[in-house]
Amino acid sequence: MKRSKVNRRKTVTRRPALTTVKINLRALLIPPAMLAALVGVFFAAQALLDRPVKQLQLHGAFQRVTPIQIEAALAPALDRGFLSSDLGELRRLVTTLDWVDEVAIARVWPDTLVVRVVEHQAAARWGETGLLNTDGELFTDESRYEFPELPRLAGPRGDERRVASQYSALRGRLTEANLALDALSMDERGAWQMELAGGQEIRFGRRDLQKRVDRFFQVVVPVLATEMQQVNYIDLRYTNGFSVGWSDQMALQVAELREISPSE
Repeated sequence: MKRSKVNRRKTVTRRPALTTVKINLRALLIPPAMLAALVGVFFAAQALLDRPVKQLQLHGAFQRVTPIQIEAALAPALDRGFLSSDLGELRRLVTTLDWVDEVAIARVWPDTLVVRVVEHQAAARWGETGLLNTDGELFTDESRYEFPELPRLAGPRGDERRVASQYSALRGRLTEANLALDALSMDERGAWQMELAGGQEIRFGRRDLQKRVDRFFQVVVPVLATEMQQVNYIDLRYTNGFSVGWSDQMALQVAELREISPSE
């Protein structure tokens, strides 16, 4: 029996040869005269459209900052036109004003700038004349307003957020204990002290602040709840105790002390 031969062929697809495209670069170049004309048209159009700023629209609560202050702050940078005015520079000028927290500025054709201002919200006094906002930032060193209803905080320069954070941690616990804070301070050595609205001075010292704060609320407040009005100061600078100075300065009560003298 004869075997038939099978002729197997492999089909190969031939790729077309690449076509070389020649680009005439000279044809793409804009003649100098035409380029100069285009630039001239651009600047002429900009000069025509870049009108002087004629109107300022001011938006905000304006409780502490006045529209007149904002206009005065913007005045030095409004000599440019509507399009050429530097909005970033304008924002910077407004944010230099006390009480200004956020600023947004936008253009409205053909000659108006819209300025939106958000003021800081004062949360506490700082030192004698400073104010902290709700983020613990010192936003003014010399406030014209006193705000006697706000607590007075104090500490080394640069520690505003730390002191404000500690105040926030104390505020809720004081409310639960039916106490109000008048002042909280940290000195240069890191020693903490607070003064209650009733005039009582609470000395925490430098060490183990959280433990001493817990001791005040868990031990001292329950023990002295009915006598707090007669207290002059409470000293918690002990390992496991506290001392009480009475307002009549006639007696000194010491509770569960393991040390003879306070420890910072």
